[in-house]
Amino acid sequence: MKHSYILSFLLLFSVSVFAASDTITIPVFRQYFHDQINENQKYLDLLDNKYDFKLAVAENNEINTVLTDVAFRKIDSIQNWIELDTFFSKNNDKIRLLKYLDLSLDKFQELLKKKEVSYIELPVLIDQVNDLIERKNTEQNIAAIVQNLPYSIAKIITEAFYDSKDNAQAQKIIYFKYSKLHPETILNTITKYPNEPFTDTLLQLACRLNPSLVYTFAQSKGSSISKIIHNSDDKLTQLLNKLTYTPNSLLFFPFLDDLYTGKKTIENLQTLIGMKEDEYDSVGYYKLLVKTEIEYYKRMISDKKDTPIAMFGSNGLRETLKDKAIRHFITPINLLHNENNLTVRMKALDPLSPQEIYFMIVMGESEIYTSSFKHSFNRMLQKMGAKPSNDSLLLSVNFDFFKKFIKMTANYNRLDTFLRNMPKQNATLLMKAFVANLDKSGNLEDATDVADSYSSINDINLKKTILNYVIENENQSNQQQNQNGALIYNLLKNIFLSEDSANHIDITAIAGIASVYDIDKSELQDDSGRIVEQVFFYGDEDGKLYFPQFLNSFSLKEWRITKKEEWVEIKSIKGNVNIYANLPLDYDANLDDTAQVHLIDYLSENDLNPTIVVHRGHSYWLPGTIKRMPSSAKVIILGSCGGFKNLNKILAFAPDAQIISTKEIGAGDINRPIFNKLNQTIINNNKVIWKALWADLNDLFTQDKNKNVRESWESYIPPYRNLGAIFIKAYNKKSTSIQYR
Repeated sequence: MKHSYILSFLLLFSVSVFAASDTITIPVFRQYFHDQINENQKYLDLLDNKYDFKLAVAENNEINTVLTDVAFRKIDSIQNWIELDTFFSKNNDKIRLLKYLDLSLDKFQELLKKKEVSYIELPVLIDQVNDLIERKNTEQNIAAIVQNLPYSIAKIITEAFYDSKDNAQAQKIIYFKYSKLHPETILNTITKYPNEPFTDTLLQLACRLNPSLVYTFAQSKGSSISKIIHNSDDKLTQLLNKLTYTPNSLLFFPFLDDLYTGKKTIENLQTLIGMKEDEYDSVGYYKLLVKTEIEYYKRMISDKKDTPIAMFGSNGLRETLKDKAIRHFITPINLLHNENNLTVRMKALDPLSPQEIYFMIVMGESEIYTSSFKHSFNRMLQKMGAKPSNDSLLLSVNFDFFKKFIKMTANYNRLDTFLRNMPKQNATLLMKAFVANLDKSGNLEDATDVADSYSSINDINLKKTILNYVIENENQSNQQQNQNGALIYNLLKNIFLSEDSANHIDITAIAGIASVYDIDKSELQDDSGRIVEQVFFYGDEDGKLYFPQFLNSFSLKEWRITKKEEWVEIKSIKGNVNIYANLPLDYDANLDDTAQVHLIDYLSENDLNPTIVVHRGHSYWLPGTIKRMPSSAKVIILGSCGGFKNLNKILAFAPDAQIISTKEIGAGDINRPIFNKLNQTIINNNKVIWKALWADLNDLFTQDKNKNVRESWESYIPPYRNLGAIFIKAYNKKSTSIQYR
């Protein structure tokens, strides 16, 4: 709205451009105030980095002409009018008017530096200042004027015309305008305006943005903000007030929109939620969450683009759905991963429909074990009947999270199965949608998912189909001059083509990133020739189980092991490799965390900079490792799933790191041999060639007698096949070069 208002004004203003009036003589006792205004004009002149009495800040020459006229002729004419006007004949009156103009320009400059105002708003500002100055009264009235102005201009006018008799009212209008633009600030500022007509309006905005926070403030009985909330006449605020007195109140939050519109009542929901914590119906509640998610998402993708209240955020529908899916269904089947009787292991899913299992899968991406996913996927298809049409499943959930689901089925080698059970034409349309609009999501997650999925697909024809759609989207982006879209699809195209050695494409050369095919030993050494490695262990049951096996994997003929109070030092007899691993001390007492901190301090104090970093632990420990991962890391081995969010965080501070990860929970019987083989290669060679190392490991694991080891090995990904990481690296490199071109 603001920009359309301003551009319309510019078009109207452009017809009134005329030459500046002749210069007049300024009395010496007012020269200072004119000089201040002239200094502001110089600032405006330099917005295009040229001091030439011209403003060339826009691509449109017509707009530049208007801006130039306003910055010089218009401002000069206001100064001249003040000096020539006979109504304001007293010196103090003229000084006051000059100060209005000067303060307006000062405030404009301040907001411009903060990027809270645009240069194209200058004509609107100066036009309003001119109108106010030319009024034939000495006490300005600005409230009615700022009411109809964009926030930034209204703020400048209110602060510049500081002595207007209705300035206090104007300040309230400014607060209201600002709060509508920044509703996240309302609860911390509304106490200044407890009885204003706009208070309820702003409270409703705050409720829609973060109902959980409003609820929290409402519980602070006796506080100023609590009194305002409890005295509000707003229907949504009253609903949150009522929930503060309702048992298990947070469980009602996902349904706030339905409660607000009257589709549901607190009394109806109470039958599922209960009056006490132990009365909570976990299955019935989860089913209602899924039903509500399907209904709400349909509203979000409709023409109206309606986002229900409490869809996102703390205690919102999405967050609660994820929490309940993991707590009541994924965790029970994960804990029974050693149970061979599937009737026993998968019992938690018995009451669930295919749609409810679908949401359990996509919501639990970060927690679900490989075997849990595969058995859940099979159960979901079984519940669809003897001849399931899988496209009907996606239709029934309005294609909610379908890209995430496609990615997961690809990663767990189930995409071919899923697509096979639907008409070929629909499967084609589905994959076309999977790779479409990757530049529209606001981040790189969807594009990274496509890259990761491609590396997991074995069907050659399906790979060709995806590649063709990527090329089609690249061409379309180029035709539309969509620079970001063209970059995303061009990188994906080249990354996919580079997978086939017959194409002779070196993606690292094309993208300008460090090699993902090999790494020289010299890159891992410090100035003294040492190679420092750090291993993060955690003090849960798995950490305590696998740490002794980790230590025992180092032959005393080749390594010296020194045990410290909180870590071990493992040094190679030849090759100058130094490994430091914290002990898996009790995590309940936070001792493993303390050990990591002390080890990091020790490494820093002794100028030991790890270039190889290993995470040994479940995925839920990975954020802790990432938080402490040294920026010197060149090779990173993740003993758990990488995923977009984790990869993005790692590459933000270690952009050239080569990453080994797994699509499932890491296995100690695989992590150890990978780490040991890498160290042997480093000690005996001047370069690590990942394809050769991976081929040796493949020979080792495919011959393993343990079926679980063989299956888990298939999910491990070397740096040159970690297409998600390659895509993020390449995009960051290319987008930066485009930005500064």
